[in-house]
Amino acid sequence: MTKTSSYIKEWQQALQNEIVFLKKYGSNKYRVTNGRLVSSDGSFTYYFDTAFSLKIPVGSSITLVWGGLKQGGRTLSSEGKGIIIQLEQTLSDLIPEAYIYHDPWELLEQLIERLEEISKSKKKRVRVHRLMNPSMPAKHPIDKIKSNIHEVLLRSKYNPVTFVWGPPGTGKTYTLARVAANKYFQDKTVLILSHSNQAVDVLISEISAFLKKKERFREGDVLRYGFNTAVAEGTQEALTTSQLLQKKEPSLAEDKDRLIEERKNIKLDLARSFSRRDSNQLLELEKKIARVLEKIRQKEMEFVKAAFVVGSTLAKAASDPAIYGKEFDVVILDEASMAYVPQAAFAASLGKRVIICGDFKQLPPIASSRDTLVTKWMKEDIFHRAGVADWVESGKLHPHLFLLKEQRRMHPDISAFTNRYIYHSLVGDHDSVRMSRNAIVEQAPFPGRAAILLDTSYMGAFCLNEKTSNSRSNLWQALISFQLIHESYLGGSRSIGYVTPYRAQANIVDLLLQDLYEKERLSADIISATVHRFQGSERDVMIFDTVDSDPQDRVGMLLTGKDSERLINVAITRTKGKFIHVCNHAFIRRHVYNRKTLRMLVEHQEKQQQSVRTKDIGTWIKNQLPRLMWIHALKKEQVIKDLNHARSSIVMSLPVHIQLPEDLKYSLAGRNLSVELTVISEKAWPELKPNIWQETGWNCPFIMIDQQILWLGQPLERGKGIQPPYIAVRLDSEKICEYLNEQF
Repeated sequence: MTKTSSYIKEWQQALQNEIVFLKKYGSNKYRVTNGRLVSSDGSFTYYFDTAFSLKIPVGSSITLVWGGLKQGGRTLSSEGKGIIIQLEQTLSDLIPEAYIYHDPWELLEQLIERLEEISKSKKKRVRVHRLMNPSMPAKHPIDKIKSNIHEVLLRSKYNPVTFVWGPPGTGKTYTLARVAANKYFQDKTVLILSHSNQAVDVLISEISAFLKKKERFREGDVLRYGFNTAVAEGTQEALTTSQLLQKKEPSLAEDKDRLIEERKNIKLDLARSFSRRDSNQLLELEKKIARVLEKIRQKEMEFVKAAFVVGSTLAKAASDPAIYGKEFDVVILDEASMAYVPQAAFAASLGKRVIICGDFKQLPPIASSRDTLVTKWMKEDIFHRAGVADWVESGKLHPHLFLLKEQRRMHPDISAFTNRYIYHSLVGDHDSVRMSRNAIVEQAPFPGRAAILLDTSYMGAFCLNEKTSNSRSNLWQALISFQLIHESYLGGSRSIGYVTPYRAQANIVDLLLQDLYEKERLSADIISATVHRFQGSERDVMIFDTVDSDPQDRVGMLLTGKDSERLINVAITRTKGKFIHVCNHAFIRRHVYNRKTLRMLVEHQEKQQQSVRTKDIGTWIKNQLPRLMWIHALKKEQVIKDLNHARSSIVMSLPVHIQLPEDLKYSLAGRNLSVELTVISEKAWPELKPNIWQETGWNCPFIMIDQQILWLGQPLERGKGIQPPYIAVRLDSEKICEYLNEQF
């Protein structure tokens, strides 16, 4: 049996190896523009404009890359669409465009320090040992169990470690909240931890709602500690430290709000026209804000000390002595499958009893380095590393593992696949779930159907690797998916999620939503994200876009690799009532082995007659948007009209197999001389008289007019795995055209 001291040494080394990797190859990259040197008094301070709020914590280490120059520094401020950074050396007074690299490796350093403290405490080492080696006999009285909640209460009373397996929709939050509340009724202190703000928010909200229902809520006893929290929305009682501050120290809260508003206004002035006076005023303001925040911090520590139930993220807990300096009766670690094993050990060290809750069939934690120790301890969850998950594979449940086995989230037509193929029939559906989801099922698109495989086979070769990130994208499937969002919205749904394995694809759909659906998003909860980012969320309607298709010669590792089962499980189980799988079935059949989860999903949907073919596109696209039109590719009147109205530029991608129709040739050859024609093709096309000929680029047909109008699937490329009906799409989007321009 491995000694706890050996575990700690390995964890510290794994964390250090990840830090070294992040420092060398930092993965979070942000574009910044209009950089101005605002101060050179001892250090060099720059202000940059940003496209969106970067939310990089103040004081974080960053690297600025400008052309071939690289400079280390730290953030001074990053609220709003602007960031102030301090560099070690000056680069230039003006920096038109640069990139900031940031990775939160400081959080890993803090975790190394906490592990060092654990190694020096016998009491904490014993707690970690029990977590990693849960071989002690279960001591809770089985004959007294009355319910799920009661069993978890008994387990956590009599056993030092309790593992709770909570598959999606099985009432994990409901159960944990009531366990925490019952501990509170016994005057026990409880620490709620998770890797994500959202998970902590949900649990704290559920606990406080239960206490109010029982008329036993007392302000200050239940506290959400940390930033970026949405737990306070719509509550009158103080649940956060900032709410308590406003009630108990209103003048301090007002000082903070006034200074931050002043900073916001000065930043707006700086963004409009650069002024050294404004920049100096801004730096002085940052010092005042720092002083006020320190006073607030002291008050917050008092609030945490007095609270009985405290909720925080793992990162906050490891960096803040208000949490790691306190001992709790019970620690509840939620979504433990997403936490690093050293984080789970740190969590266990903070309490006399620990409840580890999560689903080891969902996505594991994410780390960047390929180092052996990083892979062992930071890319797999505590359920696997403590040996608890292994029992399930052999058909048994570990003595310290409690399974929540009845799901109430998904319509049974959706859960049928995951219940059988992911959870080995250990999980079933609650009797009420079919009836409760029927209203969603009956809505368009595909009324009356809960699970759909929208097959994009034989529509064209549109799956490409993004130039900067190498992440895959498929503009055709992105537009199909956006149309599905539109049809769902008009069908009455106001809760719609779009997920994909690839960040590039999620970004394209998010661009479409920003550009075409800004107004609709004000009245609906519509999100585009990678599957990894969406874990822990749910929506009435979910669209899962697998992206991969021709001209790729294989399916990406995200969909076929070691963790692909878990990724696909998360994508499906976010859904309440309608799951739409956008997928090139023919490509998957050609390239994915039949025992892989993705192939099994596609075959299951086919067997259950859930497929909607390309030829059926006219049956479900009922509502054309003026800026997104689906048109038969042989009807060329509109594309010729757009070409004839071109004012400044035409860009055409012409794969080598294309036979350009005479009417399109005529329009292009007879264009206005002021219109610049760029042809992207392996062929020269001299008859088109292009101003620019580019041999390489996107190997799919499109026409872009005036950087505004995009025709995809036009000109029609026949004979390369494309079958009728031949469809083209006309998109009016400057944002997407700008994105495309960056790719060729």
